[in-house]
Amino acid sequence: KLLKLARGAMRDTRAISLGVLLMSAIQVAALRSVAVARTGASSLARRGAFSSAARRRAFCVLSDAETSTDTPAPVDSSAAVSSQFLKVMHSRGYLYQCSNLAELDELMCKGVVPAYLGFDATASSLHVGSLLQIMILRHLQRSGHKPVVLVGGGTTKIGDPSGRDSTRQMLTDEQIASNIAGISQVFSRFLTFGDGPTDAVLVNNDEWLSKLQYLPFLRDYGRFFTINRMLSFDSVKQRLAREQPLTLIEFNYMIFQAYDFLELNRRYGCQLQMGGSDQWGNMVSGVELGRRADSASLFALTAPLITTADGKKMGKSLGGAVWLNADLLTPYDYWQYWRNTADADVIKFLKLFTELPDVHIAELADLKGQAINDAKQILADETTRMLHGDECLAGIKQTAAQLFAGGGGAAAEGTLPTIEVSEIEVTKGVSFVELFLRLEFAKTRSEAKRMITAGGARLNDEKVTDAALLLDVDAFSAGEVKISSGKKKHGLVKMQ
Repeated sequence: KLLKLARGAMRDTRAISLGVLLMSAIQVAALRSVAVARTGASSLARRGAFSSAARRRAFCVLSDAETSTDTPAPVDSSAAVSSQFLKVMHSRGYLYQCSNLAELDELMCKGVVPAYLGFDATASSLHVGSLLQIMILRHLQRSGHKPVVLVGGGTTKIGDPSGRDSTRQMLTDEQIASNIAGISQVFSRFLTFGDGPTDAVLVNNDEWLSKLQYLPFLRDYGRFFTINRMLSFDSVKQRLAREQPLTLIEFNYMIFQAYDFLELNRRYGCQLQMGGSDQWGNMVSGVELGRRADSASLFALTAPLITTADGKKMGKSLGGAVWLNADLLTPYDYWQYWRNTADADVIKFLKLFTELPDVHIAELADLKGQAINDAKQILADETTRMLHGDECLAGIKQTAAQLFAGGGGAAAEGTLPTIEVSEIEVTKGVSFVELFLRLEFAKTRSEAKRMITAGGARLNDEKVTDAALLLDVDAFSAGEVKISSGKKKHGLVKMQ
């Protein structure tokens, strides 16, 4: 039935979307057939109905998928490299897997190598979990190579299933365009863009993915992908093992990512794709597609997925995502995130997220006890300087000193989250709980009330336990008040 439906769809070559869905349906149907075959074969084998040879024949259809792997061992820590870029990757802890390390090393010693990293536009800002990838692009450029920043205007329409138990929310074209504008702000702070041989370029894969036609695409590239190989990827196996739905569209994400590599090689000469280790299977598919379609010599390199000392994924805090755009997270809160780094993570993060010399980091590694806080402050200063610039650090330091001292002086302008209330509101009496919510210190009124009554709230550094408190004009005699949640979250409320 699926094949009959597919034949009808193939008469319309205006768009790829329907064809992709049908191709995926056939693939998933094949997967179900294989699963049924496995169940039947196992049952008969247990009853002794198969000879050894027959059992081998019964399971041979599964052999490619079950014996192949998309997660090879990490690069040997003792591996010798000569190129500047790979030396930095190795020494600072960025290098995890590489498809052909020796050959890539030789290539990068000969001249400029264009390399790319992709960022899907699923939100209006990247968060700190993407900072590792941005730092890799920065080191690539500083080592004399060309960064190609790929924003996924096309692939965002599908959604990457890697590391997820559920389908990503489908976004409209307008939302994707807005998100691309948002996430693109950060790249110029770390990279130099232009027309030079090592200048970075920003590319949107919607330029080619949205123009693909199903029949030509299937004819020219579909033959290079096998169901066996696709089912062996961790992003697919893990979702199926958890018995979570994997949509037809998501199942084809790896095909489009592989095609991106081919297209970038043709347009910009990209020879290297970089990314997180959860992308390894998709990246290797691109390497293989380039070899089979164009006889191109391409490479894949991954960085490890970074977790904090307590096992949590980078990019989140107790207050939510640690955004890179200042309109979603103030420079002060960004600085405070790094200042609160666990002792066990400080040296690792200094290597990954700053450009301090190895010798200096080694000296900081010798700090013990309370002295480790000096390393944390350096980490916070360096990471904030790279993202938000030197000019914000003086104000952050002033605010931090004031808050930690618990004094009554004013915080530096613009360093803390700030909201405004009208004089009319204040005259009537503005609810302390309402201000707590508007500063996003709690998600619901009941949560805010619990935090206040438990003693977790302060007004101008004085503890508040009355959840029914109303602030009037007298409370705003200085024109503003400071509200705190716990020891590390602070905000200002200004009367207009």
